Order: sequence, then C-alpha cells, then structure tokens
Amino acid sequence: MLYPQQNPSRSLFDLSGIWDFQPDPGEVGETQGFASSLPSPRPIAVPGSWNEQYADLYNYFGACWYLRRVCVPTAWRGRRIFLRVGSANYSAVVWVNGQKVGAHEGGYLPFALEITDQIRFGGENVIALKVENHLRPDRVPSGGMGETGPSPGYPDTTFDFFPYAGIHRPVVLCAVPQGFIEDITVITRREGKDARVEVRVQVCGGPAKGRITLTGNGQRIETEMRSRDTVGAAELRVPCARLWSPADPFLYNLTVSAGEDVYTLPVGLRTVEVCGKEFLLNGEPVYFRGFGRHEDFFASGRGLNLPLLVQDYDRMRWVGANSYRTSHYPYSEEEMMMADRMGFLVIDEIPAANLVLGDEATVARQKAICLRMIEELIARDKNRAAVVMWSVANEPTLPNLIDRLTGKDTSPVPEYATRFLRDLVQHVRTLDPTRPVTLTGMMGAPLEWQEFTDVICVNRYWGWYEQGGRLEEAFATLDQELDLLYERFGKPILLTEFGADAVAGLHGGLMWSEEYQAELIRGYLEVARRKDFVIGTHVWCFADFQSTQSVRRVGGMNLKGVFTRDRRPKLAAHVLREYWTRPGAPAEAPPQAAGVPVAAEAPPQAAGVPIVAESVSAAPSPVPVPERNLRTLLADVARRLDGKKPGLTATLKFDFGPDGVYRFVIVDGRVTLEEGEGEAVAWVRMKGATALKIFQGKLNPMAAVVTGQIKVGGDLKALSVLRDL
Repeated sequence: MLYPQQNPSRSLFDLSGIWDFQPDPGEVGETQGFASSLPSPRPIAVPGSWNEQYADLYNYFGACWYLRRVCVPTAWRGRRIFLRVGSANYSAVVWVNGQKVGAHEGGYLPFALEITDQIRFGGENVIALKVENHLRPDRVPSGGMGETGPSPGYPDTTFDFFPYAGIHRPVVLCAVPQGFIEDITVITRREGKDARVEVRVQVCGGPAKGRITLTGNGQRIETEMRSRDTVGAAELRVPCARLWSPADPFLYNLTVSAGEDVYTLPVGLRTVEVCGKEFLLNGEPVYFRGFGRHEDFFASGRGLNLPLLVQDYDRMRWVGANSYRTSHYPYSEEEMMMADRMGFLVIDEIPAANLVLGDEATVARQKAICLRMIEELIARDKNRAAVVMWSVANEPTLPNLIDRLTGKDTSPVPEYATRFLRDLVQHVRTLDPTRPVTLTGMMGAPLEWQEFTDVICVNRYWGWYEQGGRLEEAFATLDQELDLLYERFGKPILLTEFGADAVAGLHGGLMWSEEYQAELIRGYLEVARRKDFVIGTHVWCFADFQSTQSVRRVGGMNLKGVFTRDRRPKLAAHVLREYWTRPGAPAEAPPQAAGVPVAAEAPPQAAGVPIVAESVSAAPSPVPVPERNLRTLLADVARRLDGKKPGLTATLKFDFGPDGVYRFVIVDGRVTLEEGEGEAVAWVRMKGATALKIFQGKLNPMAAVVTGQIKVGGDLKALSVLRDL
C-alpha cells in the first residue's frame, strides 16, 4: 500500500484535527442515525487515543463514533477518491454521507476505501467512523481471558501494555487519476560496487506503460517499463552505488510514471542476509544495539505524535542505538520513514503479542487474522530499507506453560499451535524472500517453535522475574542458556528483551533502583559480548510506558525504560551510552547526535553507591570435579543432605532414563539412597550426561530447565531441599 502523496497527479486532504465524537456503550448509533449526526457530540483530537483525552473514558473500550464534515473540491471531479485511515484500534466501520462503505479489523495498519460514488463534489460531505476495541480472546492481540490469561491485571489483556483505543493515525482523502499506480515493489541487490534494482508496478484502471527513473548521488538512470496488461516491470543497474546503512543512510528517489499518474518513492540500496552465526548488511556483519519500544505518551496515548517521534530518534542516537523492534505491533508509517532517513535497523512485528495458543478454534480464527496482518504489513513496509527482518509473534505461549516446563504435563505440544507459527513464518517467506523472519520467544516456551526462524530472538529476565536480586546468579544462568540455545539451533541469537524496572530517582542498589537496573543491563551486555553468535542486544525498554494495573506495575506503569515516560534519562541510559559510543563498540553506529538531551542530567549519586556500576566479570569457572558415576555422585549429595532438614519425610525420584532410576528416601530428615522405581512425592527427569554436568558444576540447573534438558514434577516444595546443594 502506497503512502499518500501530494504531487502534480495526486491530491490530498488531511482530515487530522478536531472531530465530533460520542461514545455508544449500548451500540445504538447505527439504528439512530449517528452516521449522519451525533446527538451529544464532544470534541476529540484525531489522531489520538480517547482513553487519554477523557478521564471518564480511560477504561472504556466499547463503541465510539467519530464524525467530520468536509467539502471536497469540484476540481476533484472526474478523479477517483479514496478515504485512507492510518489506523483505528481495534475495529472500524466507515460511512460516507450516510452510506456504509467498508470496515477493517486490526488496530495498527492502514486501510483505504474508494468513495468516489458517495462523494458530493463542491458540497458538504459527512464522514463517520464507528470504532471499538472490545477485549476478546479471539482477537490479535487478545484480552478478556480472565484468570486464564498470562498477565492478570486491569484492563484484562494478555499483553503488558495499555489497550489504547481510537483513531491513532491520520485520516486522509486522496484523489488519483482514473488509471493510477496502485502498488510498487522494489527489490535491491548489491553486486560488488554496483547495485541492481528490480521494480514491479501494479496499475489499476489502465495499462502499466511508462518510465522508471532513479536519481541521487549525482546519478540519473532511466528505463522503460516492460508491460503486461496492468503489471509493469523494469530493472536498473546502479554503478558505484551508494549503499544504505546506519553509518550512511542514503536514499535515492525512484519515480514511476504510468499514464496520467506519477509516484516517487525514497529507496535505500542494500542487501540483508543471515550467514552462519552472523547477520549481514551489504555483506558485512552488523551488531544490533537498541531497544524494544512503544508508541505511548501523555495525552496522545498511542496516537501519532510527530514532535515526540523526532525527539525519540534524537535520544536513541544520543545513547548510541542503531536499531529497534516495533514491539509489539507495526509502528506508524512516519516512524518507518524516520528509520529510513536516520539509519535505524528495524525488526517489523505484527500485533501477535502474547497470544495464548490454547483453544484450537480460537487459534484458527487468530491465524486467519495474523495471515492478513502479515500481508498488510509487508504491503506497507516492503520498500523500507530500514526494515531488515519480520517478526510474526512476540512471546506466544500455552495456557499450561508452567506445568509443561516443570514436567507436570508431559503431553506433546499441540500440533495446531506449532502449525500456527510455522505457517505464519512460511507466509512471510512466500511474500518476501529477501528478508529474514523471526519470532521472539519467552522464557520456558516450547523451543521447537523457534526451529522455523532465521534468527533466534529471545526475551530473558534473569535477575528480575527470576533470580531477582541475585545478579551474579542471573548472569551465570544467561551465560549458559545462550550457549545451550546456540548448541541446539546453530543460528545467530538476538537478545530482544532484558531489563529491570527502575523508579526514577530511587537509589541504593536494590531492586527497583536506578543502580540495580543499570547493573543488570551492564551485566547482560558483558555476557552477550563474549558470544560470537550473539548478533545484538535490545534493552527492554526505551522509555517507561503505560500498562495495565496490577501488583507488578507501580501506578499502572512499566518502569523498565532507560528513559522516563517524559524522556529524561535514568542511570541506565548513561551506562548504555558509555558502552555503545565508546571506541571499539560493535560496528554500524548511526551518526552521533551532538550533546546530551536537554533534560539529561545524570541522577544524583546515592551515598556510598558508585554512580556507574562495576563491570560484571565473566562467571568464574567451576572447580574441577573428578569424573564419577551417577550413583557415586548421588550418594555424595545424599550424605550432604542427611540431617539438614529435621522433621522432613518425603521420597524424591531421579529418572535418568537408560542410565537408571534412583530415589532419596527421607524419613525425619535422614536420607537413604535407593536404586529402582518406586513411589515418590516429587521427581526429576534428565539424561545421565546432563546430570553429571550439573553435579560437577558444569551446567546451570536453571539454564537446563528453560532449555528443556530437565523436567521436574510433583511436590516442588519438597524438591526445594536440593536448592542449596
């Protein structure tokens, strides 16, 4: 889908501004004529979220009506008129002059409707949209799951960000010729010092005959289109091409002329590919430094906020970032334009955030929605040089994830859930074979879901949700888990989320302080830099953002931002700047912004606490343990445990498959080792080789659990007696 453009053959009328607005909780508006006139309107800004603009609508997600009266110029007569909505969350129905003209489901991508036959040229026209954002289990993203959801909070969502509702991006009237350029696809390839540009053009209402011109870098290259009915194609060779990269985000202008229509597209010449353990941009390894982010701010909510957009890119450049993921939905087209212009690498993600793949019928409906969203996203962003990878999901999960992780549920992962993700990945590859595809996996989710992807993207929170307050343990777990993941997949790994909440101004080094957040981030960076298969680190997250209300969210805010919601840097932002802008930092930095952000004073130093956390050293190597068999090692563990827990009576079973089964029989704290099957209140299952590594201090048990090498079940409290051993 082409972005609206004003040029000699095309005209625009941006309807952004103040609209009439009315909530419709009873959904009576359609029968009572709201499409023509609102009985009790109030003003609202478009674009913008209604939840932020009106206090009484903060937690309201039902139907609302938007209405705007507009005069369409008589000069537009004889042309085709389209109404284009940048995004309306979640579902929208559109009326023009009282006639229903179309609808769209999905709150983060644009849609366009032809309204030529409904328009009154030279007179007043009434444009109305009914928008609703009901939180339902079968939507993408989903909500309304109650206690079965993964993130209990209010409002009831499966995802950890506020479900803002409304018209979030511009609404535009577009006038085009009767025969107009409907779509352009540009594929660029590096060939030595030159570049090859393949162009496909789809014309609607006329033959695809015309010319293609590429200009820039002192060059002008022209060619005629090869035409076959309404489809045109051409190929251009660019000698001594100036390739697009974060260090030099140069954009050529590609102009297509067909019949009476003309369209100009900024194009960056570059190639991306995964080769072995590396991600290559223009044939050179690239290291991703950046963030997960959100479109979120005071008053505008998720609505397009252009001054904030510019400021965010300035902040990211200041800190030394070169990339980000559009977590957890497609960002605005204006964001993508800025990424192209400013040289940021983007992982472009559909809104499949934290889907619970439980009920097969629900998953089938969500799959249909996701496949369409993939088509819409690729159609919108396929020509963006900045977009270097597609993501089909963030943290998909199962309703019984904990039971599966611990071994209580040993049934196979449902085939329909695996097929859901496999088919999404394959659909991307069919539509765009020029870019890698990924999904971001959560801690403990089925690892087989990531078998289909080109890059292993993982979200990890050792030191926060797990092993909180124990950073050295957290770093050791991360260190070994990354090794185990690479051992399994043999693909490059990108840490797409890690971090800790920090209350701005809270100091002292404990959890929730700025120092703790900074030290955790520093430790993750140190672990990642030791792994040649890790291709980047994306901190979660860029700035604090509004989420749902729960005991985990102070003031309903996710405070993992290295900047506050109003973009003041915390200590972690300074630590990242130190790492990402110093000499020897991983390659592919964007041009550095001059100076420190206006409000970016380092936080005051707490008494006795260093302002910059000490570097985290590599995890110490374990003391060598002589090779011994499993029975000998278990006997040693039994001796150490014997008498440590007076009053405890339980039986623990260790199942090593073909290497044998053993039990600790504990009676009033005294431990006896027995061989063979028998009753047990709790059990541990793993391979014998895995057990030897753990007993010898060569394998971190937590890393083994989340990578599926250990399964546990039964009374987990009884198993906790082994924790200190």
